[in-house]
Amino acid sequence: MPTGRVFTTGQMAASARKRLPRAIFDFVDGGAGSEAAVRRNRERFEQIALMPQALRDCSAAQSEVTIFGRRYAAPFGVAPMGFADLVRPGTDRALARAAKARNIPYCLSTAATTSIETIAEIAQENLWFQLYPGSDETIAAGLMRRALAAGVTTLVVTIDIPVPGKRPRDLVNGLSIPLKPSLKTILDVAAHPRWLWRAALGERPGMANFVDVRGAMSGLAHAEFVSRQLSCPGLDWRRIEVIREAWPHHLVIKGILNPQDAVRAERLGADGIVVSNHGGRQLDSAPASIEVLPAIREACGDRLKLILDSGVRSGDDIARSLASGADFVLLGRPFLFAVAALGLERGPAGIIDILQAEFLNTLVHLGCADAAELSSEHLWPRQGANR
Repeated sequence: MPTGRVFTTGQMAASARKRLPRAIFDFVDGGAGSEAAVRRNRERFEQIALMPQALRDCSAAQSEVTIFGRRYAAPFGVAPMGFADLVRPGTDRALARAAKARNIPYCLSTAATTSIETIAEIAQENLWFQLYPGSDETIAAGLMRRALAAGVTTLVVTIDIPVPGKRPRDLVNGLSIPLKPSLKTILDVAAHPRWLWRAALGERPGMANFVDVRGAMSGLAHAEFVSRQLSCPGLDWRRIEVIREAWPHHLVIKGILNPQDAVRAERLGADGIVVSNHGGRQLDSAPASIEVLPAIREACGDRLKLILDSGVRSGDDIARSLASGADFVLLGRPFLFAVAALGLERGPAGIIDILQAEFLNTLVHLGCADAAELSSEHLWPRQGANR
């Protein structure tokens, strides 16, 4: 799909910065603390060189992969993102449509602005659901039952928010629940009339998956409710065991960086994990996902599917991830930037096409005809563990 003069995720981010009010762009782009973890994610990727292999027949090169019993067109999917419709009303739906049309997974967040049932009708068998266990086990169990009834077969449980991360950009902009916008933020929104007009015509962004459970409440009570359901300092392995026993299909645990935790997840019965530092949005001093990936692969062998998340921006990065030990990759921010830059139709489909084409280009340069051929043999200098 043509994307005008936008050819990379970096260009999409630059365009999004101009088109979105600063508070919204910062919400998507920002991270915890000094944002060292955000920078570290990118720096570690850029330090990985890939070694080409010449004179190999790659005329039939293709990007398809199989994970959790399904064949997808490429080794990447849409990561779970809360409040995506802040970028533009209809973003959740647009991403789900593009994922279904291009045959990649779309992982809907617990904190999505669109309900499980609505997205299930659009994404169908391409839908994964991400669960924040929260402090209320009854609410979590209800969300799981709804996901199961909607036909979801891959449940992604996020465990890396014991407490909300401190994100200075959001605090400065007053982007919190309840909202506390400053005069500067109000003026900035007014300076983006197209965004404001679309936001005024669209549905008010909210946590659609909690409509039936939260009821009427004050702004302060709502803020406390959201905090309890998106974070939980008391979350432990017992809760994960309960979820494992209740969920009859594929279970993925998201937010693991420690190899010991990865091994425990495998022993508990998880089918996969997402190696992730939450895009640098939680612990500013956390290591980059890509730098701990080889150690986790070495600890787990082939017993778990490893999905890499955080800092991925290109087809090269997807190849770097697979060569470092990942089976699959998730991207978040780039999809929201694509919607802001190119709109609901061109943006999601365009970025999928760009990433898939970049990945295939890299694959052929490395002398591989299939994603499964990527290994630590393609890293330079030699590093990590062979799968």
